[in-house]
Amino acid sequence: MKYVGIQTQQRRNNFRSLLLLLLFPCLVAGLVYLFCFLAFRFDIFGTEASRVSAGLLYSTNSLFVQLAPYVAGGVLLWFVIAYFANAQIIRNAAGARPLERKENKRVYNIVENLCMSQGMKTPQINIIDDDSLNAFASGINEKSYTVTFSSGIIRKLDDEELEGVVAHELSHIRNRDVRLLIVSIVFVGIFAMLSQICFRMILHAPRSSRKQEKGNSGASVLIILLLALVVAVIGYFFSTLMRFAISRKREYMADAGAAAMTKKPYALASALRKISADPDIEAVRREDVAQLFIEHPGRQARSMLSGLGGFFSTHPPIGKRIEILEQF
Repeated sequence: MKYVGIQTQQRRNNFRSLLLLLLFPCLVAGLVYLFCFLAFRFDIFGTEASRVSAGLLYSTNSLFVQLAPYVAGGVLLWFVIAYFANAQIIRNAAGARPLERKENKRVYNIVENLCMSQGMKTPQINIIDDDSLNAFASGINEKSYTVTFSSGIIRKLDDEELEGVVAHELSHIRNRDVRLLIVSIVFVGIFAMLSQICFRMILHAPRSSRKQEKGNSGASVLIILLLALVVAVIGYFFSTLMRFAISRKREYMADAGAAAMTKKPYALASALRKISADPDIEAVRREDVAQLFIEHPGRQARSMLSGLGGFFSTHPPIGKRIEILEQF
């Protein structure tokens, strides 16, 4: 497979990151406007007389203007917290911890030697205490860049194979794949938060509406339920859109970058073959974090969606990746 080049790949990922940053506020604004429209369309606030006199669109626009600053403030606060706390969030989600040099000098030597050969700053190194074989890179800048290994992959791969895996993860950092992935994780988390808020509103709506008329109470619960469903559906499709925007080609590019970095494509191919036999990390439950790994750490390949030709997969078939590496 022809390697596109680091500068071209960086430009592509920078453009995709900017596109997601622009697209996300539009989707949130559209969701808020939909809430306002449905609220007046089904008279959830019991203001039918004023709505009729003022007009549906006018009432919708007025409510949207009132709610928009609060929604924007809440989303911005979430984004800032998640963006700057992403390292700790991902570490907790993966069950990882820092790997001290005295624990494993072999890993530090491999990582540092590759970084020096590429003129890169050495990233932080974490470890997941799991016997399975997997690894991933994360971070948004040089201060937060991190490469995480499972204890199994460190123990079961030889030096050349582990070097290939390290080069793959460093290629993700150089290509700025990790920054794009972190942005997607933050955005999907916001939709998940909105979904939870809506469903909690469903649980409390009957209690808060006892004093209202029976018909209006039922309509209110129905609207909140509908909005919760809309949020969940949008969140699902938005997360799918993120994966399409990021593109499964990132793994092929990182494989090619590792082959160019180490001049040993056969070593990475051998490592991927071993990883494919046991990539499952038990601590990983979040799908957004799972997409960071060199191979999906769950049971994605054996899920119902696998019959759709990998259309919904976050990773390309590992067998295809091995085949391409063996052609170098």
